[in-house]
Amino acid sequence: MSQADLDAYRLAAIDELESAADKSAIDAWYRKHLSSSGQANQFKRQIGKLPPEERRGFGQAVNEVVKNLQDIYDNRHKESEAAALAQRLAGEKVDVTLPSRQRRRGGLHPLTQTLREIYQVFLGMGFTVYESPHVELDYFNFEALNMPPHHPARDMQDTFYVNESVLLRTHTSAGQIRAMQKLGPGSVRVILPGLCYRNEDVTTRSEMQFHQVEGLLVGPDVRMSDLKGVLLQFARALFGEDQAIRLRGSYFPFTEPSVEVDIRCTLCGGEGCRMCKYTGWLELLGAGLVHPTVLENGGYDATKNRGIAFGMGVERIVLLRHGIKDIRQFFRNDSRFLANFR
Repeated sequence: MSQADLDAYRLAAIDELESAADKSAIDAWYRKHLSSSGQANQFKRQIGKLPPEERRGFGQAVNEVVKNLQDIYDNRHKESEAAALAQRLAGEKVDVTLPSRQRRRGGLHPLTQTLREIYQVFLGMGFTVYESPHVELDYFNFEALNMPPHHPARDMQDTFYVNESVLLRTHTSAGQIRAMQKLGPGSVRVILPGLCYRNEDVTTRSEMQFHQVEGLLVGPDVRMSDLKGVLLQFARALFGEDQAIRLRGSYFPFTEPSVEVDIRCTLCGGEGCRMCKYTGWLELLGAGLVHPTVLENGGYDATKNRGIAFGMGVERIVLLRHGIKDIRQFFRNDSRFLANFR
C-alpha cells in the first residue's frame, strides 16, 4: 500500500460524495468510508504490516486522509440538512397577506332566543327571574295549587311520576308556592321559566317536554286590570306595537276568575285565515287572579292580598311568530332548521 494508492482513494471517495444526490446517499457514503468497518479505516489496519521505518509516515498520511474526508462529509451533511429544512419550510410556508378563511358562525336556538326576549320584556316591567326544580313534589305541583288528591283537574295532565310523592313538574306553576314562601310577605313580582314534562304522544302539536314561562304578581293593590295591562304590553313587545289581546272566561284550579288570552292573528291581522280558523284570533296563554287557597298556601293573607298569574308555552310563541307547523322541529337538532334563526 503506497501513498499513491492513498491519494487515489481519497480523490475517488470525494468524487463519490459529491455525486450523492440526497441524505440517504450521503449516509450510505459515510457507512462505506468512515464507519468503523469503512474503507478509510482499512488503511489503518495496514500500518502494522509495513516495515517499522515506514509506519510513522504512512500513519500520518492515513490520518490526514481520514480527517479530510470527515471534514468534507460534515460540510456536505450540513448542506443536506439545510436543503431539507428549506424544502420543508417552503412546503409549510403561509402567505400572511392572504385573506383568512371565513369562520362558520353558530347561533342560538330559537327557543333560547325567544326566552331571552321574554326575559327582557318582563325585566323591563320590574319582574325578576325565579327558577324552580324540574323534579318536584306532588304537593307543590298539585296539592298547594288547589288540586288535592283525586281532584279531577289532575286528569288534565298525564304526569311522569318518580314515586307517589315525587314527579317531573307538569307546569312551571309548581314554582308559585316556592317563590311566595321564599320571598316572604310583601310584593312578589317574578317570572318562572323552564322545561315541563307530560306523558303525551309526540305529534306535530304536542311534545313530552316543552318550555313554559309562568308569571306571578302578588300584593295588596293588585287587580284584574293589572293582568290585562301586563299581558297587552307583553304582546305588543313580542308581536308588534299594534297588537291587540282579548280575554275569554276559562277554568284553572289555581286561579279565580280564570281567562284564556288571545292575540290578533299574526298571519292575517284579524281578517280570518286557516291559521286562526277564520276567527281572527290565536290562543296565547292562560291567566287569572290567584286563587285565595293558593295565596294562603304561599303564606299570604288572602283577605289583604291579591295576585295575578299567567302561564305561556314558549314553543307556541315561536310557532306563532314564524309560522312553524311542527313542534317536533325544536328538539330534532336539525342544523338546516336551526340555520334559519342565526
